[in-house]
Amino acid sequence: MDLLKRLQVFFFVKPPWWVRRISTGTVWRIPTDEKVLFLTFDDGPRPELTAWILQELDKSDAKATFFCVGENVSRYPEIYGQILAAGHDTGNHTYHHLNGYKTGIGNYIRDVYKARKLIDSRLFRPPYGRIRPWAARILMRRFRIVLWDVLSMDYDAALDPKMVLYNVAREARPGSILVFHDNEKAAENLRFVLPMILDHFTRQDYKFLPLTQYLK
Repeated sequence: MDLLKRLQVFFFVKPPWWVRRISTGTVWRIPTDEKVLFLTFDDGPRPELTAWILQELDKSDAKATFFCVGENVSRYPEIYGQILAAGHDTGNHTYHHLNGYKTGIGNYIRDVYKARKLIDSRLFRPPYGRIRPWAARILMRRFRIVLWDVLSMDYDAALDPKMVLYNVAREARPGSILVFHDNEKAAENLRFVLPMILDHFTRQDYKFLPLTQYLK
């Protein structure tokens, strides 16, 4: 991996402290010293991959939070139902996976509420982590906006799966919110990394819990 790529990985995996400081009102991690981690999966549900994720989580008695795209919930309601039946949390990830920097605030808010008709959750994560401050203020009236403490970068096909694994294993700490992706771009990396992350932290006596257990 060249130097530029290494610098990009270093910057994106762990959000800089000053970014978290200016993003008041959003949740980046859970403040706790308990050995708990919060797995989150963006963009699903999807055929096959979501089912595989659920199987892997079940093997480790792990619970997670799935930030779902409303359009995918509409297409695959039975898979969405499987997520809920397995005891996992779900969150809103807009209906059309909109980029908050490229979408007018009115259209963005309407899209979130369209997804809310299918996703009964007060958790919201903006796709790409991008949302305009005014849109965030409006949505905070009804939602907890959840970002992350560790971005696995599993979606980057140029990254060796071992690097994705290293990203998470190195940076995760008690209370970390970890981001993975339930989509085709991330599938190869995810299938390599997720079982190892579950095993690695389970051996260290960590528990994987849904966000609502701490976000009251």
